[in-house]
Amino acid sequence: MADIKDRDPFEIFGEWLKEAEKSEPNDPNAVALATANADGQPAVRMVLLKGYDPQGFVFYTNLESNKGQDLTANPQAAMLFHWKSLRRQVRIEGSVSSVTTEEADEYFASRARGSQIGAWASEQSRPLAGRYDLEKRVAAFTAKFGIGTVPRPDHWSGYRIAPKRIEFWKDGAFRLHDRHVFSRQDPSNANWTVEQLFP
Repeated sequence: MADIKDRDPFEIFGEWLKEAEKSEPNDPNAVALATANADGQPAVRMVLLKGYDPQGFVFYTNLESNKGQDLTANPQAAMLFHWKSLRRQVRIEGSVSSVTTEEADEYFASRARGSQIGAWASEQSRPLAGRYDLEKRVAAFTAKFGIGTVPRPDHWSGYRIAPKRIEFWKDGAFRLHDRHVFSRQDPSNANWTVEQLFP
């Protein structure tokens, strides 16, 4: 990564993701998402990256889920991509905002019908007495929408993390890894400060 300091971090990320798509056996776009609630209690879970551009990294979820409640109370988050087959990681930290209604509608319309029904049926993060109760809700919403278009639920949308910090980590022999950090104070600023870190 000798020339990494002269490059745009989103371009580097795109190249690494493409390589991961060729080598990872499942979900190369899977990413650990860390949030914290109003009391500062952290939580982490896996989500799927559904888009990225210079404005940030996008994922979708039930807004009433634990992560949605965390992000309402504390709109800051961190992401970690770990591509084991490539021995690489990317860490992202930044502020979080909602995607536009148009973006959410467009992505929801692109999902498989079963996933659309699932977004209606799942009361994500809330207690479930048994699998049969979920299956009944799926059946009920399947019947409700019939063969027509499944609209996006109001409680389902997306978030964009506007990064203030992106770290690229590459495995090195004897734990002497390569680490480069791109940072900026203002997410709207295209100018990054780049540092190499001790492993």
